[in-house]
Amino acid sequence: MRKLIAAAVVLAAAATALPVSAQVFDGPYAGAQVGWNHDKIGRPDTDIGSIDIRNSEDSFTGGAFVGYNHKVAPRVVLGVEGGFEIAADDDVRRGFAVVDPDYTFDVSARAGYLVDERSLIYVRGGYENSRASVRMTGPDGTLRGHDNFDGWSVGGGVERALTDRISARIEYRYSDLGGSGETFDRHKALLGVAYHF
Repeated sequence: MRKLIAAAVVLAAAATALPVSAQVFDGPYAGAQVGWNHDKIGRPDTDIGSIDIRNSEDSFTGGAFVGYNHKVAPRVVLGVEGGFEIAADDDVRRGFAVVDPDYTFDVSARAGYLVDERSLIYVRGGYENSRASVRMTGPDGTLRGHDNFDGWSVGGGVERALTDRISARIEYRYSDLGGSGETFDRHKALLGVAYHF
């Protein structure tokens, strides 16, 4: 987390002297992001039955995103964004029960305020889905399957234009992927770079 914050500060400082168009946050963009992921899973009801996990796991995550910004007022930016992520060593286990998220995608709306022409503070909210492998070993052998965990996510961050086309951002997200009475909470700290078309 400290490394992510330090990297964002360095990127923002390096961009201070660069001339940037006021329109950088208006139009389509695509980018990549990396960061820290923390999953906390309770006792989910999966395709192979209820799995007693009640544990958490930290992991490295990375992925790509695409979106569209529209300036609806001189300092107000609204937009939509979709993303895809995978994580490394993110399986959450307890004993002989394992939930291993394979990949995640999300769709969300963003609303931001331009502090100046280069700095956007924003919030987001939307839908998130995580596809996971599940495994449980018992007296009768090992059961394996796949399942979808979906729910809502919220978050916010700061995005800084480095040039007329490139921006960097740091963001926090919280996701609730549990069903009725289930626990699947996800926290993310992300550092991203975007190219604006």
